[in-house]
Amino acid sequence: MTDVCIIGIGIHKFGRTDGMSGRQQGAFAVREALKDCGLEWPDIQFAFGGSAAGGNADSLVNELGLTGIQFVNVSNGCATGGSALLSAYSAIKAGQYDVGVAVGFDKHPRGAFNADPKSSGLETWYGETGLMLTTQFFGMKIQKYLHDHNMSPEVLGLVAQKAFRNGKLNPNAWRREEVDLGTIMNSDMLSDPLTKYMFCSPAEGGVALILASEKVARRYTNRPVFLRAVSMRTRHYGSFEVFSPYLALQRAPAPTVFASKAAYEMAGVGPEDMDVIQIQDTESGAEIMHMAENGFCKDGEQEKLLREGATEITGRMPMNTDGGCLANGEPIGASGLRQVYEVVLQLRGEAGDRQVQNNPKTGYTHVYGAPGLSACTVLQN
Repeated sequence: MTDVCIIGIGIHKFGRTDGMSGRQQGAFAVREALKDCGLEWPDIQFAFGGSAAGGNADSLVNELGLTGIQFVNVSNGCATGGSALLSAYSAIKAGQYDVGVAVGFDKHPRGAFNADPKSSGLETWYGETGLMLTTQFFGMKIQKYLHDHNMSPEVLGLVAQKAFRNGKLNPNAWRREEVDLGTIMNSDMLSDPLTKYMFCSPAEGGVALILASEKVARRYTNRPVFLRAVSMRTRHYGSFEVFSPYLALQRAPAPTVFASKAAYEMAGVGPEDMDVIQIQDTESGAEIMHMAENGFCKDGEQEKLLREGATEITGRMPMNTDGGCLANGEPIGASGLRQVYEVVLQLRGEAGDRQVQNNPKTGYTHVYGAPGLSACTVLQN
């Protein structure tokens, strides 16, 4: 089977863009990605795309051109972008096509996500307890995790402080001002122990990636980035995940543990080989827990690593170098692809003021979605 490469990347700035629909932001990202590799829309053989609140992705053809291509809509919670990428990767890997696009975009209204219990197979009582408001669930989960592994709430502030510091260096980020630790820790408490600066906000934005088989990739670029692994796994009975109406007596590993293990095995590398890392940080606690679930440390080691600066751009495991969800916000359809966009930039050496030094060769992304699924990638130049 052929190797699969990313040959073109495009993004529409995250945040709020008045007067522009989510679909228009997605189309903008596709045009930027096409420009990046010198292709035109009629050259694209297929597409997978997703959006939670910005409309059907396949309607992008109204903006880009009615060329008759296969265009499949994807919906998988916060892992929608990762799922679109997995689908596009599989289509080329199987030899069905040579050139295609994975695209995600969104335009959420202001305020928290208003999820419907029934759409996740839950009864209305679950929503009536307040747990469909995910800030409640995530606050409860990280509170237990900090207690079980003897970490202070200040570690959550350190994650947020790093995110805003990195976001300042990213011209496509929504939040581009540094916030000091004291302000983060003393801001409004939303869901104990998470304060308002420790949560990302629903946002707008679009990202597109042009994928190609290795046999044609160098016709269009001299800097392909190889997708060495793309994996996705859902939850097992007993894992403690968002939108779960019960907690089993016997705990099972999180879906991220299985997805990351599959990605490392597929790529033939380990977490210690990663030069740049993007992991889901919907709130500060998510980055803490996902560090361990993805194998970058053991449970309880996170606070020491953060205080040492290990996860800074200049550290030994640069993490969420573009500011992550905390600085970029979360347009659900685009978030997972933003992570891949950032790693491709880093591996090309084109990340500007936030460029990881010493010519990074291998990068990693991880996205998590409700009601308990994870998608991971390993990329190499």
